[in-house]
Amino acid sequence: MHAVDELTERFRAEGLRVTPQRQAIFRLLHGVTTHPTVDTLYESARTEMPSISLRTVYQTVHDLESLGEVALLDLGTGSLRVDPNVDHAHQHLVCARCGTVRDVLVDVTDLQLPASQRERFTVESVEVVFRGVCGDCTTSRNP
Repeated sequence: MHAVDELTERFRAEGLRVTPQRQAIFRLLHGVTTHPTVDTLYESARTEMPSISLRTVYQTVHDLESLGEVALLDLGTGSLRVDPNVDHAHQHLVCARCGTVRDVLVDVTDLQLPASQRERFTVESVEVVFRGVCGDCTTSRNP
C-alpha cells in the first residue's frame, strides 16, 4: 500500500474527500503485514480520534479497495479483513483457533477447471485458503 501522502494525493485526484479520519486509517494500514478486521481498524483509529465512526472506516476501506490499494477478504472468520498486500501471487493461511490470517506464497498458475467446465466458465481469479492451526496455537496448547 502507498504511503499516507501518496494516498492523500490519489484520493484528491479521484475526487474523494480527504479527512483527518481517513488519513488516520491510511497510517494504520501503511506497512501492515497482518490482515486487520474493519472492527480492529475502527478500535485502533478511535484511540487517535475518538469521534471517528465505523461507517467512515468502512467507506474508507471500500474506497481504498476501489483504487486497488487494499483487498477486502471474507475468509469465513466472521469479520471482513483488510489486506494491504494486493500482489496476486499470494494466498492465505487462516488459524481455526485464534483467527490469525497470514500470507503464503503458493503458485496457483497451473490450477485449471475440469475440461467439462472450461467452455462454460471463464476464470478471472483463483483464491486458495489454507485452514488449520498456527504454530503459536499449537505451541500454547502443548506445553
